[in-house]
Amino acid sequence: MPIRVRRTRGARSSCRTLAVAATAALTAALLVPTAAAQAAAPAGESQPVYSYAEAVRESVWVDTGLDADADGRTDRVAVDVVRPREPAAAGRKIPVIMDASPYYACCGRGNESQRKTYDADGRPVQFPLFYDNYFVPRGYAFVAVDLAGTSRSDGCDDVGGRSDVQSAKAVVDWLNGRARGYTTRTGAERARAATWSTGDVGMIGKSWDGTIANGVAATGVEGLRTIVPIGSISSWYDYFHSQGAPLYNANPTWLSEYVNSPEGNARCGAVQERIATATPYSGDWTPAWTERDYVPDAGKVKASVFVVHGQQDLNVRANQFGQWWDALAAHGVERKIWLSQTGHVDPFDFRRADWVRTLHRWFDHYLLGYDNGIDREPMADVERAPDRWTTDRSWPPRGTVPTVLSPAAGALPGVGTLGRTPAPRGTTETFTDDPNLSEIEWAADIDRSTPAKAGFATGPLARDLRISGSSTVTVTATPTTSSAHLTAVLVDLGPDTIRAYAEPGEGITTLAERSCWGASTSGDSACFKETKARTAQVGATVVSRGWADLGTWADPRQGRPLTPGRPYTLTLKLAATDHVVPAGHRLALIVAGTDKDLLDPPSTTPTVTLDLARTRASVPLLGGARSFDRATAARAGDLGAPFGVQSGDTGAAAPRRTGAPIPGEVR
Repeated sequence: MPIRVRRTRGARSSCRTLAVAATAALTAALLVPTAAAQAAAPAGESQPVYSYAEAVRESVWVDTGLDADADGRTDRVAVDVVRPREPAAAGRKIPVIMDASPYYACCGRGNESQRKTYDADGRPVQFPLFYDNYFVPRGYAFVAVDLAGTSRSDGCDDVGGRSDVQSAKAVVDWLNGRARGYTTRTGAERARAATWSTGDVGMIGKSWDGTIANGVAATGVEGLRTIVPIGSISSWYDYFHSQGAPLYNANPTWLSEYVNSPEGNARCGAVQERIATATPYSGDWTPAWTERDYVPDAGKVKASVFVVHGQQDLNVRANQFGQWWDALAAHGVERKIWLSQTGHVDPFDFRRADWVRTLHRWFDHYLLGYDNGIDREPMADVERAPDRWTTDRSWPPRGTVPTVLSPAAGALPGVGTLGRTPAPRGTTETFTDDPNLSEIEWAADIDRSTPAKAGFATGPLARDLRISGSSTVTVTATPTTSSAHLTAVLVDLGPDTIRAYAEPGEGITTLAERSCWGASTSGDSACFKETKARTAQVGATVVSRGWADLGTWADPRQGRPLTPGRPYTLTLKLAATDHVVPAGHRLALIVAGTDKDLLDPPSTTPTVTLDLARTRASVPLLGGARSFDRATAARAGDLGAPFGVQSGDTGAAAPRRTGAPIPGEVR
């Protein structure tokens, strides 16, 4: 089947045609209207007036000031630069878009796993993704940084620690004349950015790349004007653990081994041993986790922040953006957010045209200073159904109020109700941890008495009910063994068409056709495979999740053995979400043990008894308690329970762990 290439309006490289010049002076003079063309662009929009084919492509090695590999000299990180030639020739400086990544050599970037490539002399040829193709002709430099220990950089990757963050911060400093760069990895010849860089930097990246942007912003470094973290981590502890409970392969050492170059792994064994020792599987908090937690330093952030996250991202889970967003809001940081229904997917692959247009305006405003109004537009874009988006002036929207909902026993064991009236004292429900079952099976059996979960649901809603923000679930639980892991999930019970986040592609299907976004060369194409939404018909949708080790009841940073038969009170933090439970559906709370393929099981198999009078959920509802009361005041008709959910079948695939995931990987 032939590939159809579609060129978009913004994809054409429309370098201004210049009259034939007799002298270099005349050429320089003719370049002056280029700046005028930029200023005259509609609504203050940068235009593709510079030659991508003739752009400067060079490599620089920036000194980080660290010696992570203990070889007696400070580490240098490889920095590949592509920038338009014309501005510097005319004495003008330009801003920088930077993507600092550990993946450029080991794994590749984007939906097509692109890697950097070089010519025979070591000069950069291909820069992954579309950022260079699209933005360089519009008057930006693009800088791709190899984190320490990876690709052509010295040092050792330390998985979000000081070395990772300093790898990128040092480059921001170099672009502002505060750090040293060199033309080679070991030589003494200096490379300076002062001749072409304004010092204004925007960092962008998905997953680990965006995580580094968060970390650098949290240092408060001067010159970093904006960051765009996509599906990114704000606390590495919460990537590997959840309130003491281990998630996935709960130690970062293997990630360091995965992304380090072969030479890096050969010299970084001691660093990896230190990481392993400092980040125990037990889930206890250590200074190593403090070093990798950027949230407490949100007050240092001077850059604007454009967050993008998939609400069904089960790799970098939604609590990562939620806690970061809340901390930024508390410190008044200028910010914007897109929330999709996908898993771990880049917006270029789920909302391409809108994404490129929005990102273009974002960078134009914060890096070129154009007053294009993007800072006055709605703060939030939320995907309500596949390819159907709504906006909010603020997020969570005004009028959102934490609302206490209480579980109560029903006619069958484990099949209870959810409302605003607390359960009578002495009311209990019991479940036994079954590591072979997941949240999908629990939701499918919401109206059946099953031993592995305790479920509580409202009746059919008379009105839509919107959840927006982060929920908590406080339980008082009595275990029969010395260890117990708990899961709490909020579920929308009712038929729906959603993005198939648990299937390959995590909500997208990649097509053969390509579209082009910028200018191309023979070695770096601006044309990328198109995608479309991959959907699933479901009978229930898990909209928010939280996990915890009950042993952290007294101290969230340190677990301890439990005394069988003793009650413990613990609050689970659920991931941020924005979801509308429509009229006719039901809202459910499920409390259970191990969530298969998302949470590792405890060392024992506990039976847990919940004291329902001392168990409650705090859910951020638009309109608060009044909204809940109106939605649950009368049933929306006899739609039959559980609204298309057949026992044991929700129509959706359960999340599956097919090997340990990595930040940046799409399965």
